[in-house]
Amino acid sequence: MNATRPDPKVPPGELGSLLRYWRDVRGVSQLDLSLEAGISQRQISFIESGRSVPGRDTLLTLAQALDVPLRERNALLLAAGYAPVYSEVPWNAQEMHSVVRGLERVIRQHEPFPAIVMDRHWNVLMTNDAAPRLFGHFVDMAAREGKRNMLHLMFDPQGMRPFLADWESVARSLLQRVYRESVGGVIDDGTRSLLDELLAYPGVPRDWRVHHGPGATPTMPVIPLGFVHEGQVLRYFSMVTSIGTPQHVAAQELRLESMFPADDATEARHQALMAAHAKAR
Repeated sequence: MNATRPDPKVPPGELGSLLRYWRDVRGVSQLDLSLEAGISQRQISFIESGRSVPGRDTLLTLAQALDVPLRERNALLLAAGYAPVYSEVPWNAQEMHSVVRGLERVIRQHEPFPAIVMDRHWNVLMTNDAAPRLFGHFVDMAAREGKRNMLHLMFDPQGMRPFLADWESVARSLLQRVYRESVGGVIDDGTRSLLDELLAYPGVPRDWRVHHGPGATPTMPVIPLGFVHEGQVLRYFSMVTSIGTPQHVAAQELRLESMFPADDATEARHQALMAAHAKAR
């Protein structure tokens, strides 16, 4: 289930409503949560009604049982009067060094195919060399100002949109991905703003929430992303990777997208484009 997250800067005293919110989002009753967390239903009822404040460990146990994202676990702790326990340092802070170095190795090893590290709002944080080389065959990436955002690049009529095969299907698929891949399955304010900005572009299908599956048996196990280059369609699919067992907010919110050719013809054409770029340098 997808829902809008409450403001993470919640004043103390609203712990009960926050806990009830997450229980509603996950679609579990107080009894279900009690059985999952090993905490009495009576205590959960008292917390939600504001009659008691749980200990920090109890609160974290409830948050774990509800699969609350780390950023919002800090909000729960603050609402109960406790200090946050999950670091909210930037993704490139010193304490994230080992994670960043690991991601750098992964995207480097993915050459000659594009690999991109993004935050939860699809802002580009790192890429390998292949990513700008590929998109540079379609768009002057150096001329694009402001944050590099993958969704804006795809939806912008001055970006990759004119080169996308099956534009409406791609737009629907990408908008649905925003919901599917949101952290914790819940849309935060920043992601909602991003959706509003994307929907403001001309020609974006308004029925994007409706699934438009192919009528015939699909010939591929994935929906490829196609780019039209010199009359040929290059088809790619992506694998999205997240950090296992994160203990920092930034680590949980990082996404690594690795693009792969979806067919032999695309692989051959891609290799030729990369070789042509190397010769031109």
